[in-house]
Amino acid sequence: MKDSDQYAKIVEWSEEDQCYVGSCPGLMLGGCHGDNELAVFEELCHVVDEILQLYREDGKALPPATAGRDLVNQLQDVA
Repeated sequence: MKDSDQYAKIVEWSEEDQCYVGSCPGLMLGGCHGDNELAVFEELCHVVDEILQLYREDGKALPPATAGRDLVNQLQDVA
């Protein structure tokens, strides 16, 4: 398992921007976009890997995981 597998990755259509927008809650909000949903997801995965690499290079602890039940629990805590 890669570190990036611990983070939920979301691609959704933005009516306002008229394109797909990729985000990774807890790590980055919006950051890649485009007309092709699959291409945006692939770019999002690449960006998440790069962000996590920067955390490691800076000696910082990774943010809490957001994949699976971790994200559901975090959303319930906010509600």
